[in-house]
Amino acid sequence: MKRKWRVVPHDAHRVERLIQGSGLPAVVAQLLVSRGIYDGDSADQFLSTKLTGLRDPQELPGVPLATEVIGKAIADQTPIVIYGDYDCDGMTGSALLYNGLSLLGADVSYHVPNRLEEGYGLNQDSIRKLAERGKRMIISVDCGVTSVECAALCRELGVQLVITDHHTLGETLPDADAIVHPRLPGTSYPFGELCGAGVAFKLAWSLCQQAAGAKKVTESMRRYLLQSLTLAAIGTVADVVPLVDENRILVAQGLRLLAQDPPLGLIELMKVAGLDRSGTLNTESIGFSLAPRLNASGRLGQAQLGVELLTTDSPERAEALARYINELNKNRETIQRSVTKAAQSQAKDQFDIENDPALVLAGVGWHQGVIGVVAGRLSDKYGKPVIIISLDSAGKAAVGSGRSGPSPINIHAALAECEDRLVRFGGHKAAAGLTIEESHLEGFRQDFCEAVSEQIASADSVVELVIDAEAPLAQLNLKTVQQIETMEPFGAGNPRPTLMCQDVSLAEPARRMGPGDRHLTVRFDQGGKKIRGVAFGAGDWCDEINACESALQLVYRPVINDFNGFRSVEVHLVDWRPSD
Repeated sequence: MKRKWRVVPHDAHRVERLIQGSGLPAVVAQLLVSRGIYDGDSADQFLSTKLTGLRDPQELPGVPLATEVIGKAIADQTPIVIYGDYDCDGMTGSALLYNGLSLLGADVSYHVPNRLEEGYGLNQDSIRKLAERGKRMIISVDCGVTSVECAALCRELGVQLVITDHHTLGETLPDADAIVHPRLPGTSYPFGELCGAGVAFKLAWSLCQQAAGAKKVTESMRRYLLQSLTLAAIGTVADVVPLVDENRILVAQGLRLLAQDPPLGLIELMKVAGLDRSGTLNTESIGFSLAPRLNASGRLGQAQLGVELLTTDSPERAEALARYINELNKNRETIQRSVTKAAQSQAKDQFDIENDPALVLAGVGWHQGVIGVVAGRLSDKYGKPVIIISLDSAGKAAVGSGRSGPSPINIHAALAECEDRLVRFGGHKAAAGLTIEESHLEGFRQDFCEAVSEQIASADSVVELVIDAEAPLAQLNLKTVQQIETMEPFGAGNPRPTLMCQDVSLAEPARRMGPGDRHLTVRFDQGGKKIRGVAFGAGDWCDEINACESALQLVYRPVINDFNGFRSVEVHLVDWRPSD
């Protein structure tokens, strides 16, 4: 996919003024100005990640009522079950709340649905089974805000329901005993981008304050809340919500505590991921090492094990679970490569990749646990929305997952335009899931592409790659990149700075690396400055780069590679093109 490059104009006057007003290094000041931060106060607010920057949990819509309802259930020893989503955000949020309620003396258990059997969100059959087992309160995590029928069933069964969620609201709210959501109608919480684990953390914080009878909690509660920040950080990064405002604080503090005092299960998970040998823990550590392993247990129908890993106090059990989940992740990678290959082949053989506004691809036996990841990979590759649907050989309703990728398309809104074709759907603007009868597939494909086309017609549909500044490779020394990393945590809403340079040659030919030759490694040379470059998921660039006879223009992100105590600067290649 070719993208339009746009270098943010260099405003020397504003950069100099920010340097004088803040004392920041020139490179950081230039990057902040490129992102619209022009004065010292705004820079301080952006760069600060102190815990005092978190808003009081009582301000989060629904928290006061939920705290009252749950607090009474704890006091009455009402059997409570935490009902979480099966993705990383849901698992970390569920573990966080379970640990907190256990600390507060609740009669609490947890249930995470099997995505292959129960599907996403609250499930009526599961609710009936939980009620039969004597559960009298359900607390949802990262799901439930559109579960109107399930809420009605809970009323019928005499089961209290507290919903904690952050997903897109439906037209009608469920009739629950309490709903905690940062964007509840009629409220004005100033930050609506908390993930499920972030919402759960705020509720847990409030419950601890209630139990302590004061804003200042007991020492055991304080240690629990600090360890919970590690879980909230993982859920926040994994759910790709914007790393600004409270999310930035949760992740920054969570990463610090992940290095200092992580829960037992995370210690073992970091070992199998090789992070115990890394001198640096950052958002990439979560996004590429911890979150995929936790997600693998959910994708392969064993999310309960992920929550158990994050809640166990047995060293032996934690080690065994971490090793097993690591093997699940290896299996997930193999399955994912197979589905990706089949989906790419279908896209090339049956559709017009270049001109179709979106791709809706379907195959029998494509594993439901990986179709979301495959949709994300292909939407990034092709620069347009992609929906991957797993057809059932027995004729049951098919399950699909979609991603908008770098395009400006709101995929949830596009699905809403096709609602008559679907059994159900849900999600948000960048990612969504759906269920559809196979007989409606072709009609849905046409309607969805039409809905995407309408969005394209009403907006700028060019996929733009925004570049913070032009910077030759000679500027990339350890001190400069360390200064850039004061802008961490990086992620959605605050991406790692993207730079460009021109007239670059190959010091050594590019070569493929990693499982399935998915990735690319190469050494660049610009005026005698040689540096290693890596492009994740871009192994298919290898032959093109090696065959290019002219000098190269690169778009890259500078990083510090910290391995076995040796630190060096390298670049993550974002895009490239011949200089001519």
